[in-house]
Amino acid sequence: MRVFYLLLFMLVGCGAARFRRSGRNWAHHGASMFADLSVRELKAVRSYLHKLPELGLTDARSKPLKKNSILMIELHLPRKHEALRALDRGQAKPSREARVVVQFGNQAMPNITEYIVSPLPFPKTHKVRTFKKDKPIPFESRPMTASEYEHMKHMLEKISTEAYTLLFETSGGFSFTNCSNRCMTFTDIAPRGLHSGERRSWIMLQKNVEGYFMHPVGFEVLVNHQNLDPKKWAVEKVWYNGQYFDSLGELLRKYENGELEKVQLPEHDEKDLFSTYIPRGQSNSATDIHGPKFVQPQGQHRYHIEDNFIEYSGWSFAYRMRSSAGLQIFDLRFNGERIAYEIGLQEAIAFYSGDTPAAMQTKYIDSGWAMGASTYELAPGIDCPEIATFVDLYHYYDTDKPVHFKNALCIFELNTGIPLRRHFNSNYMGGYNFYGGLENTVLVVRTTSTVYNYDYIWDFMFYQNGVMESKISATGYIHATFFTPNGLKYGTKVYNHVLGNLHTHLIHYKVDLDISGRENSFESIDLKFVNFTNPWSPKDTIVQSKLHKTQHTTERSAAFRFGKKMPRIMNFYNPNEKNKWGHQKGYRIQFNSHAHSVLPRNVKEEKGVTWSRYPLAVTRHKDSEATSTSIYNQNDPWNPMVSFEDYIRDNENIDNQDLVAWVTVGFLHVPHSEDIPNTATPGNSVGFLLRPFNFFNEDPSLASRGTVIVRQDQAGNPVIQRWTPDVIGHCVSNQPFSYNGTYAEV
Repeated sequence: MRVFYLLLFMLVGCGAARFRRSGRNWAHHGASMFADLSVRELKAVRSYLHKLPELGLTDARSKPLKKNSILMIELHLPRKHEALRALDRGQAKPSREARVVVQFGNQAMPNITEYIVSPLPFPKTHKVRTFKKDKPIPFESRPMTASEYEHMKHMLEKISTEAYTLLFETSGGFSFTNCSNRCMTFTDIAPRGLHSGERRSWIMLQKNVEGYFMHPVGFEVLVNHQNLDPKKWAVEKVWYNGQYFDSLGELLRKYENGELEKVQLPEHDEKDLFSTYIPRGQSNSATDIHGPKFVQPQGQHRYHIEDNFIEYSGWSFAYRMRSSAGLQIFDLRFNGERIAYEIGLQEAIAFYSGDTPAAMQTKYIDSGWAMGASTYELAPGIDCPEIATFVDLYHYYDTDKPVHFKNALCIFELNTGIPLRRHFNSNYMGGYNFYGGLENTVLVVRTTSTVYNYDYIWDFMFYQNGVMESKISATGYIHATFFTPNGLKYGTKVYNHVLGNLHTHLIHYKVDLDISGRENSFESIDLKFVNFTNPWSPKDTIVQSKLHKTQHTTERSAAFRFGKKMPRIMNFYNPNEKNKWGHQKGYRIQFNSHAHSVLPRNVKEEKGVTWSRYPLAVTRHKDSEATSTSIYNQNDPWNPMVSFEDYIRDNENIDNQDLVAWVTVGFLHVPHSEDIPNTATPGNSVGFLLRPFNFFNEDPSLASRGTVIVRQDQAGNPVIQRWTPDVIGHCVSNQPFSYNGTYAEV
């Protein structure tokens, strides 16, 4: 009988091993479903659509605005159940498809239409991609393009030519045209108007110097550019030094007649440019040697990358860089067991306050500014360690050829400098029983988005103990406006005539959890005080905390509003799967954030970011609810194409269902003098962690061979036990720093 059970155990064990190997192979096999479109695929989609006479497409970068052209091409994801058949059963993968955004400006009723083009890489068919209730996309909600900006520049040339004397005297010798090395540039503000269907932008002029975001000249103008004929664009308002004017002529007349207070900025001094990165001040660090660097002592990394599939220390996942929004990971597994189907960035917003019209209008919704496609080159040794694996990215956004972004994503293993765990077990007699420690190494997948003035650093971090962290670090230049005394209510004076405007950053993520399967439930756990008679001293009472669990069975009950008390633990678990100790297997979401809502609920612009009401909301998975926002919400937040509130309005049951967590993190930024020259990352990083909560039987990092144990022998000598080479060795790249930074159509 013992032999029978031994054989049975071996068969089960072998079966489990086969399953793990198959699961790994299927995951690798399915990763390509989530890979970004290749250059070949992007060009094939463009060629296919341009050959359709009924679309009448022309080049996106051609000068006219009244044209039909492609704005964006990116991967269209397969439906989840189709993808899971390939990932879990090794079945055939669904055909690759492209999502294409087309601007139809050359017709009686201009509109935006999205198409699904398939199959790739040899497209033969296309169909219209619809939104909920077949809602049409207003043409005015389209993102700005290079062509429209070119016409905006010509408009500003006319304005600045008429106001040449005022601008030249105000700025200390700068002009918008005929300016050589003392030129002006501009910043345009969104949303573009006050009501749906408008396209009116406040524009502020700045000195075009290094860090021009910090150099407003005190002149702002409201341009109506709704008409597709730029000759019909018009100036509707002008702001100068705290005053509003109904026309440029009115301002110039009062300026020439001496009827208003004139601005005269100090003479520009290139040697004292406060917004530059050039070092100044006394350095207290040695400059003839480098600081610490990351090394791989034996010259090899411990992760495996094949195309868009990554494996590391039990983790496996696929990734993509969505042009419309940014970094996503798919089919996240630990030791072959899926934790999440999709984790990805949805949106980043920065809502401002101020005294100038540009500042008070600024409510940036960054997916409308090509946030996902703004992935410029990463610098080795600064943005990522020199030892990182760098990956090129390709985007098709407002272009006529795919654009190649060199070294725009990096992958590396990081030693955090703090142990994952350690213990010194003293014998309290001058010695010890043992010391044990495990170095904390994590895999980091990193990219950046430079959305105009701000740089967002996006990290996904994978720990040895089954924890995943998503982190965003903000840096770059603050969005500054011209200083007025009243402006101090809305920010901080950071330089002469410069106000750093207060603003709130919010970042939104989709977290499609599949804890040991698609059937998951959600509970929150908090503490509750209890008061009871002391069992070993009946005259006394004991007051202590006990666990208080709340089961959330509907979407509304699982939508937590900002301003309300949040439970301590948010736990997603599989009610049908238990660990060795009888606990339901789960993962919790832990916040690293001090976010708050950006606007009251009844404010009209808030309709475009209804996800910002909730630090956490939980919904049932639907393929029709793939994203919480859209690239059109920036320029029409009043009547958004995607409203997250619709996802929870039906208040569906979420018990034992396929669940999606929608996570919002962020921070308030009140600029200060230390934001000069620009904002640093310390204190400006937020995010969330996925932490196992009874998912494993014990800490899975016990499998790590990086552990070191030290004991004393009878003579008191240390006996070291380790599972990696005794001698670490050393190596540092002997290659000089290099950086190119260019990107081009291919």
